[in-house]
Amino acid sequence: MVWVLGSWFLTGPSAHAEQRACGTEVHRALRSPAAVDAAPVEVTCDPAFEKGEVISMPIAFSGSAASGRILDCNGATLDGTVPSALTVLIQSIRRSDGSWDVPHDITIRNCTLKGELHIRGLGQNGEAEPVRQSSLTPGHTQRAQAAASSRVTLENITFVANGGIPLYAAPGVTDLTVTNSRFTGTTRSVAVYLDAESARNRIIGNVFDIRTSSREVLAVDGSAENRIENNRFENAIGGGIFLYRNCGEGGTIRHQAPQRNVIAGNIFHYRNVAGARPAIWLGSRQGNRLYCLYRPRASFGSGFSASDFARYNVVTGNRLPGGNPALILDQDENNTVLDNH
Repeated sequence: MVWVLGSWFLTGPSAHAEQRACGTEVHRALRSPAAVDAAPVEVTCDPAFEKGEVISMPIAFSGSAASGRILDCNGATLDGTVPSALTVLIQSIRRSDGSWDVPHDITIRNCTLKGELHIRGLGQNGEAEPVRQSSLTPGHTQRAQAAASSRVTLENITFVANGGIPLYAAPGVTDLTVTNSRFTGTTRSVAVYLDAESARNRIIGNVFDIRTSSREVLAVDGSAENRIENNRFENAIGGGIFLYRNCGEGGTIRHQAPQRNVIAGNIFHYRNVAGARPAIWLGSRQGNRLYCLYRPRASFGSGFSASDFARYNVVTGNRLPGGNPALILDQDENNTVLDNH
């Protein structure tokens, strides 16, 4: 290892970026008590925490300077329950020339994460102005994906929701992997939201034991080619995995349809199915929202049709102990739905 500008760097080849231990100033900032609306600590190094430690400051990985970083909590808790603060934010930065400085290959593991982790590219959500403006012309999916973070790995994390969305992948996020993690707590929305134009994300081997007030656990909104496999959903009465495409909410045209997703080997465990919404629902909206009437019109995407086009998806090998196969609902075309019991 060599010492450069206050940090240690690992020399020699590595499958990941070179290790970059954080200096004293960064660790001091991370361990400071968080105030309301505290600005996040920008991390361009690999923090080291102790088991049982509680970090209340929000953390941000911004732009390419954060690429390749590893946050291994080693059993520490990231507590973002201070009002108005995201716990962890991974975000692209817009340069003065309009291009985007994008972070990639970030790993976060072995944490308890209270609050929300958001990954952003063109904007903070599907209605952000840069997202809306881009959506009005062809090529939006490619622009959104080029501007958003890719290859983020979240492993062995206990998400504890406190009202918000514990994991939100904003428009364009690609190749996100969430594995061996647990979602708990209570949310007013969903546990995981894969927003429009995102793709090739993997939600594999997780437990969803989270209470939602009125929505499904996992939303696939205009997101394609994802793999949702071998997860366990505990009593998902409000719904499990819904595939749809918002039809112009906030004036944004959604280009990509929720297609070519694989939903396989998941277990939906029910204690009581009375009033349960579908465990898996392909085409859950089909234009059935008031804002669809006022959507921007175009010759592409939701500007052309308010339908979901949740097609060419594979739903197989899922189990519903305590439930029944009627809890898997296919309301679109050309999907493969088989061997679900």
